[in-house]
Amino acid sequence: MNHWLMKSEPDVFSIDDLKTRGKEPWDGVRNYQARNFMRDGMRIGDRIFFYHSNCKVPGIVGIAEVVSEAYPDPSQFDPDSKYFDAGSSRAAPRWMLVDVGYVQTFPRTISLDELKSCPQLADMPLLRKGNRLSVMPVAAGDWQFINGLAGA
Repeated sequence: MNHWLMKSEPDVFSIDDLKTRGKEPWDGVRNYQARNFMRDGMRIGDRIFFYHSNCKVPGIVGIAEVVSEAYPDPSQFDPDSKYFDAGSSRAAPRWMLVDVGYVQTFPRTISLDELKSCPQLADMPLLRKGNRLSVMPVAAGDWQFINGLAGA
């Protein structure tokens, strides 16, 4: 099993939204490296840290899981979507997504500042300067350590 971190702005889509809906396609990813993680790396059952970004206290707020194999993101074909990509075709889709399902909400947010203060997480991609990917892998040791912080 692999572990991942996926970022979402809570005013657009929060962990509470995922909890209410149960599962949701993770659409709108328009970065090739993040797309490749979903397309090539994610498998059903992989666990995901759900991260709220671009908010007062950014951080990890809970856990989701991958509930589908990767498939073409339909928003790339919709000219009315902000994620439309005129260069993509149904025969050769450029953008992929996976469906994610709700697992749990942490009792508290594990803030970015708290994560940065932990020397054990020094190599975590999220904490590298300039890393703005919305989808990234999490090493097994980092997964276990952060779950310990959360009391999960």
